[in-house]
Amino acid sequence: MNQLTLAVLAGGQAQRMGGQDKGLIDVAGQPMVQHVLQRLDAEQLPTLLISNRNQDQYRQLGYPVYSDNIPGFAGPLAGVCRALEAATTDYVLVVPCDTPRLPTDLAERMFTHLQQQDAEVVIARDEQQDHPIVMLLQRNLLGSLQQFLDAGERKVIFWCQQHRMSYCLFDGQSAAFANINTPEQKQQLEAELLGDNR
Repeated sequence: MNQLTLAVLAGGQAQRMGGQDKGLIDVAGQPMVQHVLQRLDAEQLPTLLISNRNQDQYRQLGYPVYSDNIPGFAGPLAGVCRALEAATTDYVLVVPCDTPRLPTDLAERMFTHLQQQDAEVVIARDEQQDHPIVMLLQRNLLGSLQQFLDAGERKVIFWCQQHRMSYCLFDGQSAAFANINTPEQKQQLEAELLGDNR
């Protein structure tokens, strides 16, 4: 797995969370992004964070922090592009900061699938839906992604479909990919993490 960099996207607007920086929202005593980093064992992988907000606070977690290079809110692909620019490995695993229950074997399974399928981009999928912001991709796709963004395009799946794309199935694990988008979902997650079944 030394060929892989973990990139966590923490640049969303979080309108349903009152505009708060979701990665820094306290969940069971620590920032939400910290749960993501722990699930994926970030200490064992080259790891970087992509955020246009509160960069000093993210740096306190001990990982390099980068902002994307596109003015305004250009969506997740701008963060993916910045991750490809900053990474020094051949592959980059991208995840959002608001999925604190990701499978602990995500990196291994996605990388194995990419190799088996001879894919350039692998997207996570569970039995209910696809998760295009959970992706593993080759760093040499940077030029293609820059051209796509320079043309004003923003749709993740449209860009992915321009390359050898495959889906890695995590059957029966839809809860692992659930985003925390509302205060109610945050409270439910805290209850689960703290073992409170009230």
